[in-house]
Amino acid sequence: MRLNKYISHNSKYSRREADRLIEQGLVKVNRQVVKDFSYDVQKGDKVFVKGKLIKPKPKHHVTMIVFNKPKGSLVTKKDDRGRTTIYHLLPGKFRHFVPIGRLDFASEGLLLLTDNKHIATLLTNSKLPRVYNIKIDKMVTEDMIKAMKEGLKLEDATAGGHEKSEIKEMEFAPFDGFIIKKETPKYTKLKVAIKEGKNRELRRFFAHFGANVLDLKRVSYGPFTLNNLPTGKSRYLNSKEYELLHKFIKEEEKRANNQTKN
Repeated sequence: MRLNKYISHNSKYSRREADRLIEQGLVKVNRQVVKDFSYDVQKGDKVFVKGKLIKPKPKHHVTMIVFNKPKGSLVTKKDDRGRTTIYHLLPGKFRHFVPIGRLDFASEGLLLLTDNKHIATLLTNSKLPRVYNIKIDKMVTEDMIKAMKEGLKLEDATAGGHEKSEIKEMEFAPFDGFIIKKETPKYTKLKVAIKEGKNRELRRFFAHFGANVLDLKRVSYGPFTLNNLPTGKSRYLNSKEYELLHKFIKEEEKRANNQTKN
């Protein structure tokens, strides 16, 4: 494993922070300063950062929290425009946690964060259902219902996306489920479940039908739910949720191993 990746995987430092530490000569391997970011850490190597030994974490060691992200906050460490990020709102002890998936600036609700980047990648790329409460400024049409049931492929999916996004085409899988909770001539409230987390997926989907998403709140991600967690607050997973998490990890790795054999 590359030295900078090894440090970020097994410590509180991000990959970028690890690069700076290496550059500053604050990283030693077997008591020798190493300034090569791509140095390949071997079994038995002892890596020190600022004189402190970095111990490799067990692959399945994981701490995870549920955070109720408020609108108007960014899922990033820093913003060049000085806007509020989730790390301004989270306790400092979670500064090194990485988010699982994203919620855009105007969206709110459940965001999972973990100290294990391997598990973060597994969950982000999984087909676990993500459930959202959304409000659009139109009545639901037959075309929308058909696309929610059958999926949709767009050559131009820029509507609903961020103005600086380079994503043009997008394919939307059939929704895992949807319920129309309230419908009026001016707006519709729905609960929808999708199994992907593409860039502004729901905003782009409904924008294709001329509907703006007025509110978007994620309420669950697989077995993990907000419950009564207040906006802007976080909590650790409970014992039942950790049990479900470890079951998910075993199933995903078993599936990956079977694919490798085939």
